[in-house]
Amino acid sequence: MPDAQFFRDVRPQYAEVERALFHLLKSLSPEDWARPATRLWTVKDVAAHLLDGNARALSMWRDGYFSENPGDVSSYEKLLGFLNQMNADWVKAARRLSPQVLIESIERTSQQVIEFLATLDLYARAPFSVAWAGESESPVWFHLARELTERWHHQQQIRMATGKENAEPSINARELYYPVLDTFMQALPYHYRLVAAPVGATVQISVTGEAHGSWTIVRQEQDWKLLATGHGPATTTVTLPDSVAWRIFTMGFFTREIDTKGIDATEAEKFATISGDSALGLHALKMVAVMA
Repeated sequence: MPDAQFFRDVRPQYAEVERALFHLLKSLSPEDWARPATRLWTVKDVAAHLLDGNARALSMWRDGYFSENPGDVSSYEKLLGFLNQMNADWVKAARRLSPQVLIESIERTSQQVIEFLATLDLYARAPFSVAWAGESESPVWFHLARELTERWHHQQQIRMATGKENAEPSINARELYYPVLDTFMQALPYHYRLVAAPVGATVQISVTGEAHGSWTIVRQEQDWKLLATGHGPATTTVTLPDSVAWRIFTMGFFTREIDTKGIDATEAEKFATISGDSALGLHALKMVAVMA
């Protein structure tokens, strides 16, 4: 479970990202809805996937209704397979819906989700763990932070596909993007769990740009630990521009033949500046902070 020092209530940011989504979807032309946002999904398909997220939150979490038995999901791979199949089934069925129906449904259900989130105890156990951080159970606040990253990066897919990356209201502002990066970085200790290094070795990920920030992990006797923000110089530093950081850390989603907007580790090297132990630094570029 993430250290309490990283606690973050992202409900205000979640609501802002949703409001930006409504504005974005209402601005799309008929041609925009048909544009490829991923290798298999159009903009309309990604929007349908966002509606699915709302429907699941309300049905499973608020209402306690689980219609499908996932079977054996004891491993990350089995859970991922179950989720991928559910995603594909929903998107296929939603192709019969018009963009207007999607917009109205997303707006209505998003408001219901936001109202429900306001009632939650942020320290209670969440119904779903943040598996990409190596957790078998997670507090509500961390689950919601993960949900923010999902809503944010899928909206970015739509923006990239339609040339509206910076269209107002933008979601690139620090107050919305930094919490996404901060949540992604909670995966660092788990991502490095099998990487050997001398005790005391530190790896720092620094992101430049408006959403700038630095995150440092330190090698302990048995594992790696994420240190508080503002830690001093590290033995290895990886510097990335914020324009590509989210695309690197969601690459796992893209490499499963779903998306073409991600940046794999090889391409990420073109954007990264690494000082210190290059092998330790390059490993950061392979981190996946989505279910993939």
